[in-house]
Amino acid sequence: MTTSPTITEDATVPTPAVPAGAAGALTIDLGAIAENYRRLRAAFLEKPLAAVVKADAYGLGVEQVAPVLVKEGARSVFVAQPDEAIALRPLLDRCHPAISLYVLNGLMPGTEDELVAHNVLPVLNSLGEIDAWRAAASRHGRALPAAIQVDSGMNRLGLPAEEVAVLKEAPERLQGIVPTCVMSHLACADEPAHPQNAEQLAAFRVARESLPKAPASLCNSSGIFLGRDYHFDLGRPGAAVYGVNPTPAAPSPVLPVVRLQARILQVRAIDAPQSVGYGATHRATGPARIATVAAGYADGYLRSISGRGRAWVDGHEIPVVGRISMDLLALDVTKIAPEAAAPGCMVDLLGPQHGVDQLAQEAGTIGYEILTALGRRYHRTYLG
Repeated sequence: MTTSPTITEDATVPTPAVPAGAAGALTIDLGAIAENYRRLRAAFLEKPLAAVVKADAYGLGVEQVAPVLVKEGARSVFVAQPDEAIALRPLLDRCHPAISLYVLNGLMPGTEDELVAHNVLPVLNSLGEIDAWRAAASRHGRALPAAIQVDSGMNRLGLPAEEVAVLKEAPERLQGIVPTCVMSHLACADEPAHPQNAEQLAAFRVARESLPKAPASLCNSSGIFLGRDYHFDLGRPGAAVYGVNPTPAAPSPVLPVVRLQARILQVRAIDAPQSVGYGATHRATGPARIATVAAGYADGYLRSISGRGRAWVDGHEIPVVGRISMDLLALDVTKIAPEAAAPGCMVDLLGPQHGVDQLAQEAGTIGYEILTALGRRYHRTYLG
């Protein structure tokens, strides 16, 4: 890993120095991550935003990303799994003395004492988890903080309406628990006109009336752009911080964060009817030059991109041809000057011309999967 100065929005992303033995290069702009966080906070009317850094900060490196977001003002940090939180706690303690660190997936049986020991807060998702955390508070002889999640209609995690009703009738079940946040999660926030958004907002408001007073949190990345009614007290943007467009029907309000390059290993001259790759899915219709590039689905360049992807060489767009394999992909570089597409040259797979959302569309997926799938074999450079 290397670290370089940040870039501005209008600047050309610099080409990192890549060791000769590295097959590819992943450049991550921490300055863009910080700017995206600031833009999202402005859209959230300058109210507090959490840092969501689960899955190794969406694949981009939690050890590098989390300090940037804490420096920008994040005082609540969310991960998914207990092990993620326990590993992250020492770093957060070095960054700031008062960071609330939450586990979104809740209180897994048998983890209570370990979470207490590491000052990690569970997001309590059921009456059973509430009872277990209350028992932990009794064992430790003090009240324990936690977030409470209600299911407002996604039917994934969180207390359903009938369990919220139980708490309303038996508030003593929360004795020994200090609710630091009441939260829920939107299922369709990236579709502003979807009726479920308003239904979940209404259900969340009803649930809050049955629970202890605490800061409320409903908005994910896209939810921030649904308007003031959805904002409440704390936003939890995730993918938008990392450059994924939270408003798919409109131009992205956030900056791209990653640039992905891979090295040409070989260039082969072929002619009709020769084929390229597994399954002979691409056949030449005439003389062509095919570059074999050191990236494949083991590196997060998904197999579903086969025959649909694009890359850039020397500023020129070129097609991905044939099937993506585990370690390799093929590009048709017939129209590129031979010296610009020679063994050792780097090609752009993600970058200014072709962002994570565009690549996701070609792969038939979402930007979240593209980012979190990026492999560990790339040489990583952090800007800023």
